[in-house]
Amino acid sequence: MDSFTIKDLSNLSGIKAHTLRIWEQRYNFLKPNRTFTNIRYYSNDELKTILNIALLNKYGFKISHIDKMSEQEVKEKILLLNQSQAKQERIVNELIQKMIDLEIESFEETLNLHIASKGIERTITNIIFPYLEKIGILWLTNHINPAQEHLVTNIIRQKLISGIENIHSPLTSNKKILLFLPEGEYHELGLLFMYYILKTRGIYVLYLGANVPLKDVEYLVNYKKPDYLYCHLTTVGQNFNFEKFINTIGIKFKGLPVVISGLLTNTYEKKIQDPVIFKRSFSEMMEFVATL
Repeated sequence: MDSFTIKDLSNLSGIKAHTLRIWEQRYNFLKPNRTFTNIRYYSNDELKTILNIALLNKYGFKISHIDKMSEQEVKEKILLLNQSQAKQERIVNELIQKMIDLEIESFEETLNLHIASKGIERTITNIIFPYLEKIGILWLTNHINPAQEHLVTNIIRQKLISGIENIHSPLTSNKKILLFLPEGEYHELGLLFMYYILKTRGIYVLYLGANVPLKDVEYLVNYKKPDYLYCHLTTVGQNFNFEKFINTIGIKFKGLPVVISGLLTNTYEKKIQDPVIFKRSFSEMMEFVATL
Protein backbone atom coordinates (compact mmCIF):
# COMPACT_ATOMS: atom_id res chain seq x y z
CA MET A 1 0.00 0.00 0.00
CA ASP A 2 1.09 3.60 -0.50
CA SER A 3 -1.61 5.34 1.49
CA PHE A 4 -1.77 5.54 5.27
CA THR A 5 -4.00 7.63 7.50
CA ILE A 6 -2.75 9.75 10.37
CA LYS A 7 -4.31 7.15 12.67
CA ASP A 8 -2.13 4.46 11.03
CA LEU A 9 0.98 6.56 11.63
CA SER A 10 -0.09 7.19 15.21
CA ASN A 11 -0.75 3.50 15.94
CA LEU A 12 2.49 2.32 14.35
CA SER A 13 4.77 5.01 15.79
CA GLY A 14 3.17 5.57 19.18
CA ILE A 15 2.97 9.31 18.49
CA LYS A 16 -0.44 10.89 19.10
CA ALA A 17 -2.23 12.23 16.03
CA HIS A 18 -2.40 15.68 17.64
CA THR A 19 1.39 15.71 18.01
CA LEU A 20 1.86 14.58 14.41
CA ARG A 21 -0.26 17.50 13.23
CA ILE A 22 1.87 19.92 15.26
CA TRP A 23 5.02 18.43 13.80
CA GLU A 24 3.62 18.91 10.30
CA GLN A 25 3.09 22.60 10.97
CA ARG A 26 6.47 23.25 12.56
CA TYR A 27 8.89 20.97 10.73
CA ASN A 28 9.69 19.73 7.26
CA PHE A 29 9.88 15.95 7.55
CA LEU A 30 6.14 15.27 7.07
CA LYS A 31 4.29 16.53 4.02
CA PRO A 32 1.04 14.61 3.64
CA ASN A 33 -1.10 14.62 0.56
CA ARG A 34 -4.83 15.22 0.86
CA THR A 35 -7.87 13.64 -0.71
CA PHE A 36 -10.45 15.71 -2.56
CA THR A 37 -12.33 15.83 0.76
CA ASN A 38 -9.21 17.28 2.45
CA ILE A 39 -8.31 14.18 4.48
CA ARG A 40 -4.60 13.62 5.08
CA TYR A 41 -2.90 10.54 3.73
CA TYR A 42 0.73 9.50 3.86
CA SER A 43 3.07 7.58 1.58
CA ASN A 44 5.28 4.59 2.35
CA ASP A 45 8.28 6.93 2.64
CA GLU A 46 6.50 9.14 5.15
CA LEU A 47 5.55 6.13 7.26
CA LYS A 48 9.17 5.00 7.31
CA THR A 49 10.31 8.53 8.16
CA ILE A 50 7.98 8.86 11.13
CA LEU A 51 8.98 5.45 12.50
CA ASN A 52 12.62 6.55 12.53
CA ILE A 53 11.91 9.99 13.97
CA ALA A 54 9.63 8.62 16.68
CA LEU A 55 12.34 6.17 17.75
CA LEU A 56 15.01 8.86 18.03
CA ASN A 57 12.64 11.19 19.84
CA LYS A 58 11.69 8.47 22.33
CA TYR A 59 15.33 7.91 23.21
CA GLY A 60 16.35 11.51 23.85
CA PHE A 61 16.70 13.41 20.59
CA LYS A 62 14.79 16.68 20.30
CA ILE A 63 12.48 17.03 17.32
CA SER A 64 14.02 20.38 16.40
CA HIS A 65 17.42 18.66 16.14
CA ILE A 66 16.08 15.69 14.21
CA ASP A 67 14.45 18.07 11.72
CA LYS A 68 17.89 19.40 10.78
CA MET A 69 19.36 15.95 10.15
CA SER A 70 19.67 14.41 6.72
CA GLU A 71 18.03 11.02 6.08
CA GLN A 72 21.45 9.37 6.34
CA GLU A 73 22.19 11.08 9.65
CA VAL A 74 18.90 9.84 11.07
CA LYS A 75 19.75 6.28 10.08
CA GLU A 76 23.24 6.58 11.60
CA LYS A 77 21.89 7.93 14.90
CA ILE A 78 19.39 5.06 15.10
CA LEU A 79 22.16 2.50 14.63
CA LEU A 80 24.08 4.12 17.51
CA LEU A 81 21.23 3.72 20.03
CA ASN A 82 22.62 1.46 22.76
CA GLN A 83 19.61 0.69 24.93
CA SER A 84 18.45 -2.90 24.43
CA GLN A 85 14.81 -1.82 24.13
CA ALA A 86 15.75 0.78 21.52
CA LYS A 87 17.61 -1.87 19.52
CA GLN A 88 14.59 -4.15 19.61
CA GLU A 89 12.27 -1.35 18.48
CA ARG A 90 14.69 -0.49 15.68
CA ILE A 91 14.56 -4.06 14.38
CA VAL A 92 10.74 -4.10 14.57
CA ASN A 93 10.65 -0.85 12.57
CA GLU A 94 13.11 -2.30 10.05
CA LEU A 95 10.81 -5.29 9.53
CA ILE A 96 7.87 -2.98 8.91
CA GLN A 97 9.89 -0.99 6.38
CA LYS A 98 11.15 -4.11 4.62
CA MET A 99 7.58 -5.44 4.40
CA ILE A 100 6.38 -2.17 2.88
CA ASP A 101 9.18 -2.24 0.29
CA LEU A 102 8.68 -5.98 -0.35
CA GLU A 103 12.32 -6.66 0.55
CA ILE A 104 11.40 -10.19 1.54
CA GLU A 105 14.87 -11.75 1.45
CA SER A 106 16.21 -8.96 3.64
CA PHE A 107 13.19 -9.35 5.95
CA GLU A 108 13.99 -13.02 6.50
CA GLU A 109 17.71 -12.34 6.83
CA THR A 110 17.02 -9.83 9.62
CA LEU A 111 14.98 -12.42 11.51
CA ASN A 112 17.60 -15.14 10.96
CA LEU A 113 20.40 -12.93 12.27
CA HIS A 114 18.45 -12.14 15.41
CA ILE A 115 17.57 -15.81 15.95
CA ALA A 116 21.25 -16.77 15.55
CA SER A 117 22.28 -14.07 18.02
CA LYS A 118 19.50 -14.15 20.64
CA GLY A 119 17.74 -17.47 20.11
CA ILE A 120 14.26 -18.27 18.87
CA GLU A 121 12.36 -17.53 22.11
CA ARG A 122 13.81 -14.05 22.59
CA THR A 123 13.28 -13.33 18.90
CA ILE A 124 9.64 -14.39 19.13
CA THR A 125 9.04 -12.49 22.36
CA ASN A 126 11.03 -9.31 21.69
CA ILE A 127 10.78 -8.95 17.92
CA ILE A 128 8.11 -11.07 16.25
CA PHE A 129 5.27 -10.46 18.69
CA PRO A 130 5.73 -6.66 18.90
CA TYR A 131 5.96 -6.64 15.11
CA LEU A 132 2.71 -8.59 14.81
CA GLU A 133 0.97 -6.23 17.24
CA LYS A 134 1.86 -3.27 15.05
CA ILE A 135 1.16 -4.93 11.72
CA GLY A 136 -2.12 -6.29 13.02
CA ILE A 137 -3.34 -2.70 13.11
CA LEU A 138 -2.75 -2.45 9.36
CA TRP A 139 -4.54 -5.77 8.82
CA LEU A 140 -7.46 -4.52 10.86
CA THR A 141 -7.76 -1.32 8.81
CA ASN A 142 -6.99 -3.00 5.45
CA HIS A 143 -4.08 -0.61 4.93
CA ILE A 144 -1.74 -3.32 3.74
CA ASN A 145 -1.52 -5.13 0.44
CA PRO A 146 -2.51 -8.82 0.69
CA ALA A 147 0.70 -9.77 -1.14
CA GLN A 148 2.77 -8.04 1.54
CA GLU A 149 0.78 -9.73 4.25
CA HIS A 150 1.04 -13.24 2.79
CA LEU A 151 4.76 -13.04 2.10
CA VAL A 152 5.80 -11.93 5.59
CA THR A 153 3.17 -14.11 7.28
CA ASN A 154 4.58 -17.26 5.68
CA ILE A 155 8.13 -16.40 6.73
CA ILE A 156 7.13 -15.76 10.34
CA ARG A 157 4.92 -18.84 10.37
CA GLN A 158 7.90 -20.97 9.34
CA LYS A 159 10.00 -19.50 12.17
CA LEU A 160 7.28 -20.12 14.74
CA ILE A 161 6.65 -23.70 13.62
CA SER A 162 10.39 -24.40 13.62
CA GLY A 163 10.61 -23.00 17.13
CA ILE A 164 7.66 -25.10 18.30
CA GLU A 165 9.10 -28.29 16.83
CA ASN A 166 12.45 -27.76 18.57
CA ILE A 167 11.12 -27.16 22.08
CA HIS A 168 12.31 -29.65 24.68
CA SER A 169 11.01 -28.15 27.89
CA PRO A 170 12.13 -29.53 31.27
CA LEU A 171 8.91 -28.13 32.75
CA THR A 172 5.72 -30.12 33.08
CA SER A 173 2.16 -29.07 33.78
CA ASN A 174 -1.07 -30.97 34.24
CA LYS A 175 -2.98 -28.27 32.36
CA LYS A 176 -4.43 -28.90 28.90
CA ILE A 177 -5.35 -26.01 26.56
CA LEU A 178 -7.19 -26.13 23.24
CA LEU A 179 -6.14 -23.41 20.80
CA PHE A 180 -8.33 -22.43 17.85
CA LEU A 181 -9.52 -19.55 15.67
CA PRO A 182 -13.22 -19.26 14.78
CA GLU A 183 -14.59 -19.40 11.26
CA GLY A 184 -13.54 -16.34 9.29
CA GLU A 185 -10.31 -15.75 11.21
CA TYR A 186 -7.21 -16.81 9.27
CA HIS A 187 -4.51 -14.76 11.01
CA GLU A 188 -2.83 -17.64 12.75
CA LEU A 189 0.46 -16.11 13.89
CA GLY A 190 -0.73 -14.86 17.28
CA LEU A 191 -2.14 -18.30 18.05
CA LEU A 192 1.09 -20.00 16.96
CA PHE A 193 2.99 -17.62 19.21
CA MET A 194 0.83 -18.69 22.15
CA TYR A 195 1.37 -22.36 21.18
CA TYR A 196 5.10 -21.73 21.39
CA ILE A 197 4.91 -19.99 24.77
CA LEU A 198 2.67 -22.67 26.28
CA LYS A 199 4.82 -25.52 25.02
CA THR A 200 7.99 -23.97 26.49
CA ARG A 201 6.19 -24.09 29.86
CA GLY A 202 5.43 -27.79 29.49
CA ILE A 203 1.70 -27.27 28.98
CA TYR A 204 -0.17 -29.78 26.82
CA VAL A 205 -1.59 -28.02 23.75
CA LEU A 206 -4.36 -29.17 21.45
CA TYR A 207 -3.86 -27.05 18.34
CA LEU A 208 -6.82 -26.84 15.96
CA GLY A 209 -5.57 -23.84 13.97
CA ALA A 210 -7.51 -21.28 11.95
CA ASN A 211 -11.07 -21.05 10.61
CA VAL A 212 -12.51 -23.78 12.84
CA PRO A 213 -16.30 -24.35 13.12
CA LEU A 214 -17.50 -24.32 16.73
CA LYS A 215 -19.04 -27.78 16.28
CA ASP A 216 -15.53 -29.15 15.76
CA VAL A 217 -14.28 -27.36 18.86
CA GLU A 218 -17.25 -28.75 20.79
CA TYR A 219 -16.46 -32.29 19.61
CA LEU A 220 -12.86 -32.06 20.79
CA VAL A 221 -13.84 -30.44 24.09
CA ASN A 222 -16.16 -33.37 24.82
CA TYR A 223 -13.51 -35.90 23.83
CA LYS A 224 -10.33 -34.39 25.29
CA LYS A 225 -11.68 -32.36 28.25
CA PRO A 226 -9.28 -29.38 28.11
CA ASP A 227 -8.90 -27.01 31.07
CA TYR A 228 -9.09 -23.90 28.86
CA LEU A 229 -10.03 -22.77 25.37
CA TYR A 230 -7.87 -20.05 23.84
CA CYS A 231 -8.33 -17.72 20.84
CA HIS A 232 -6.15 -14.89 19.57
CA LEU A 233 -8.26 -12.65 17.32
CA THR A 234 -6.54 -10.21 14.98
CA THR A 235 -9.23 -9.51 12.42
CA VAL A 236 -12.10 -11.53 10.99
CA GLY A 237 -14.42 -11.58 8.03
CA GLN A 238 -17.22 -9.07 7.55
CA ASN A 239 -19.86 -11.62 8.58
CA PHE A 240 -18.22 -12.30 11.93
CA ASN A 241 -20.20 -10.97 14.89
CA PHE A 242 -17.91 -10.75 17.92
CA GLU A 243 -20.73 -10.30 20.41
CA LYS A 244 -22.61 -13.28 19.01
CA PHE A 245 -19.42 -15.36 19.12
CA ILE A 246 -18.85 -14.50 22.78
CA ASN A 247 -22.46 -15.31 23.70
CA THR A 248 -22.39 -18.59 21.77
CA ILE A 249 -19.21 -19.90 23.36
CA GLY A 250 -20.56 -18.87 26.76
CA ILE A 251 -23.54 -21.14 26.18
CA LYS A 252 -21.74 -24.02 24.43
CA PHE A 253 -18.83 -24.20 26.87
CA LYS A 254 -20.48 -23.22 30.12
CA GLY A 255 -18.07 -23.68 33.02
CA LEU A 256 -15.02 -23.99 30.73
CA PRO A 257 -12.82 -20.83 30.77
CA VAL A 258 -12.46 -19.31 27.30
CA VAL A 259 -9.48 -16.95 27.08
CA ILE A 260 -9.43 -14.44 24.19
CA SER A 261 -6.55 -12.14 23.31
CA GLY A 262 -5.68 -10.03 20.27
CA LEU A 263 -6.59 -6.71 18.71
CA LEU A 264 -10.32 -7.36 18.64
CA THR A 265 -10.44 -7.47 22.43
CA ASN A 266 -9.39 -3.81 22.46
CA THR A 267 -12.28 -2.81 20.20
CA TYR A 268 -14.97 -4.55 22.29
CA GLU A 269 -16.48 -2.22 24.87
CA LYS A 270 -19.39 -4.20 26.30
CA LYS A 271 -19.16 -6.11 29.55
CA ILE A 272 -18.04 -9.71 29.20
CA GLN A 273 -19.43 -12.56 31.26
CA ASP A 274 -17.98 -15.83 32.51
CA PRO A 275 -16.62 -18.11 31.17
CA VAL A 276 -15.04 -15.60 28.73
CA ILE A 277 -11.81 -13.91 29.85
CA PHE A 278 -10.09 -11.14 27.84
CA LYS A 279 -6.32 -10.69 27.80
CA ARG A 280 -5.88 -7.32 26.12
CA SER A 281 -2.07 -7.05 26.11
CA PHE A 282 1.09 -9.09 25.86
CA SER A 283 1.78 -8.67 29.58
CA GLU A 284 -1.71 -9.94 30.45
CA MET A 285 -1.16 -12.95 28.19
CA MET A 286 2.11 -13.77 29.91
CA GLU A 287 0.57 -13.32 33.36
CA PHE A 288 -2.08 -15.85 32.38
CA VAL A 289 0.55 -18.35 31.25
CA ALA A 290 2.45 -17.88 34.52
CA THR A 291 -0.63 -18.98 36.49
CA LEU A 292 -0.91 -22.33 34.71
